[in-house]
Amino acid sequence: MAEKIVSFRELKVYQASISLQNEIFEITKAFPKEERYSLTDQIRRASRSIGANLAEAWQKRRYQPHFVSKLTDSDAEQAETQHWLDTSHACLYIDNEKHKELMDRCKEIGRMLGGMISNPAPFCRRYTE
Repeated sequence: MAEKIVSFRELKVYQASISLQNEIFEITKAFPKEERYSLTDQIRRASRSIGANLAEAWQKRRYQPHFVSKLTDSDAEQAETQHWLDTSHACLYIDNEKHKELMDRCKEIGRMLGGMISNPAPFCRRYTE
């Protein structure tokens, strides 16, 4: 982290999560109506929670344990999103190629979050500088 990040919106992981949630929103528009209040709602909520928890983590970075806790919540939401993508694929709502692409994006978000969780100090230290 060479330059100071002043907003969670500048984090690459946050930008990746917004991109993922937007694509999931568009894809789920084609899901059957009977899935509206179950699978569609669940996958949209989980994917949106990745970024929401990142935003909360950013605001809690003054207290490193709180920061890490919210990052782990964000990572849990990306794992839940993977589950719903698997379910969508099993129900044949998304094809193999799209499933792999979205899963790869989730895993990359997970790797970025894992790096932040393993080494939170640079993010938390910047808060007080």
